Formats: sequence, C-alpha cells, structure tokens
Amino acid sequence: MDASRARAPRTAAAVPRMLGPVTALTCCLLLVAGCSDAGGRGTREGGTAQAAAPRAASDLQADYERVIKDVLPSVVQIQAGDSLGSGVVFDDKGHVVTNAHVVGDGRSFRVTTARTEGAVGAKLVSSYPEQDLAVVKLDKVPEGMKTARFADSAKVEVGQIVLAMGSPLGLSSSVTQGIVSATGRTVTEGSSGGGTGATIANMVQTSAAINPGNSGGALVNLDGQVIGIPTLAATDPGLGDSAAPGIGFAIPASMVTTVAGQIVKDGRVTDSGRAALGITARTVVDDGYRPAGAAVVEVSEGGAADDAGLRSGDVVVKLGGTDITTITSLAEALAPMRPGDRTKVTYTRNGDEHTAEVTLAEQ
Repeated sequence: MDASRARAPRTAAAVPRMLGPVTALTCCLLLVAGCSDAGGRGTREGGTAQAAAPRAASDLQADYERVIKDVLPSVVQIQAGDSLGSGVVFDDKGHVVTNAHVVGDGRSFRVTTARTEGAVGAKLVSSYPEQDLAVVKLDKVPEGMKTARFADSAKVEVGQIVLAMGSPLGLSSSVTQGIVSATGRTVTEGSSGGGTGATIANMVQTSAAINPGNSGGALVNLDGQVIGIPTLAATDPGLGDSAAPGIGFAIPASMVTTVAGQIVKDGRVTDSGRAALGITARTVVDDGYRPAGAAVVEVSEGGAADDAGLRSGDVVVKLGGTDITTITSLAEALAPMRPGDRTKVTYTRNGDEHTAEVTLAEQ
C-alpha cells in the first residue's frame, strides 16, 4: 500500500468497538545480601517482580487518566451542516483550530465542548486548504473550556505513547491510544471523500485509531501536550479504499500553531512557508498511457517558473533529483522545500529536454 495516499475521514454511522487495555510490564530483581538460601531468594525475587508488574500497569493507567482529564476540556465537537468533526481550543478568546475539510464551505457552525451539553455558535475566521487547517471563533466562551498546550514538534520521537481525542463517528469526547509510528511523512489527501487534495509535509504517523470524526481533534503525549491534529487515515486499495488499520496521520503542532497564529492575528495566512513553482499543471501520459510528467498549463507572471524561462506546454519531468510523473509527485517533491530554495527543474519542450535553475517562490 502507498501510504502517501490517504483519505480525510468523513462522519458515518458505525458500531463502536471496544479497545483493549495496554499493560506495561516491568521486571525488577531484588538481590538480598547475606542470604545463602537460593530457593528462598528466588521466591522473594519472583514476588517482587510480580508486585512490580501491576504497579507499572497502574502507573500507566494513572497517566492515561490524568492526561485525558487534563486535555478533554480542550477538545470540542464541530457540527458543519450534516457532518461532524473535532477541534482544539487555541486560546482563551474562543478561537478553535480544526481541519479545513471539517469546515468545508461553511461559514457558521455549532460547537459542543466536553463539559457542556448545549451547543455554542461559531463563525469561520479563515480556512487554509493548502495545509488543511482552519480557525473558527465561538460566539461566547463556555465555562470550563480550556486552552490546549502545544508541543514542540522537533521533540516528537518514534515510539512515544500518544492518545487521539475527538468525536469519531459522532461519539464526542472519545479517546484511542497508540504510539508515534513515524515522523516526517509527506502525505497527499484525496480530493474526493471530503479531503482538500493538499500535499502536507512533516506529518506525524500514528497507530492510534483515526476514525471518521476524529479530524481536527488532538493527538497528545503523556505530558498532556498536543503534538498534532489528526487529519487522515491511510486507505488500502486492496480493501476497497477503506481505512487501513493502525495508519493515521496528524499535522504537526508547530505547523498548527504557525498557521493558526497567523489566522488569529491577521485573519489569514500571511507566510505559508510553502514553496511553489508558480505554475498551473496537469498530469500527462505517454504512448502506453503511463503518467509521464506535469504539463505546464499556465505560468504565473513574475513567478519562479516564469523567471526560469518555463512556458505553457512544457512538461516538468524532474525537480532536483526527484522524477516527476504526476502533479501529485510534483507537489510531494515541493512539500519539504521552502521559499527561496534553489533547485533544478528538468522539462521537455517539443520533445527536447532542458534544465533550468529556479529559485522557488511562496505558495
């Protein structure tokens, strides 16, 4: 399965499944000085190890309960028309960050917090589909709502225990658990099934269940910090494009705070940090109907491609050292780059291959 292809979860009715508990076992050996009875020593060591195991499990359970109690007041349910998603409280002014695909084309929403039964009205501040993030603002701040604490994404490590909190399948204030499976993933959303079609770099991959309705919620560590916004579940073509179990993706917290902070301050994203060639393109195929490159449909005047001499009809086949066969592969090649980076673009024009140096602009 190509995990770079992923689908944004959509809300649908389903039967909730019970998740089994996680138990951590710690083995502790006790050496007793001056004890010459080997059999007696073995009994005491075994008893200590057996006692340590339930203590370790109890400590882990206490950590889970503490984090859930601390973070759930920062996670809300968002109703946008007939669909449901989740959101995270960004500040004490009533700003809530969520996914762009959760708000869709909506301008007003109903938001329910973990500690209130009634819904509160909210309005869209701005949506940034290119990063699948959006901010809404509550009409009033309900009592008991709490601002989330966001982690430093650079400190997220593979193997960390994480909890995903949100409203999967409309079940508000639900929690699943797992680990950070990988970091630095570049993932492209499907434009069908509710996604924005965005290509997003540096995603956090997790084994915590990401179900329809989890989108926009919180992926948190055991320090109670949000390390990411759950956004996508990988799909398995072998299962009819249904969600692949244990492979979910979250937008890293540092990107969330950067985008949401700009929206709260300026009403829009003013510095995306996303590199762009400045072209409109489409995928072309060869004589065998295989994807063969990204054909330039239009070049933005004064943009990176324009400055490098590209024009309509050129076909981009390589960016830097990465082969380009589709517009998706072009977006994925650009995703880790930044405005101002210099790279080579290889393209064909009337059957001849050319290479140009390009200084990437901002999307």
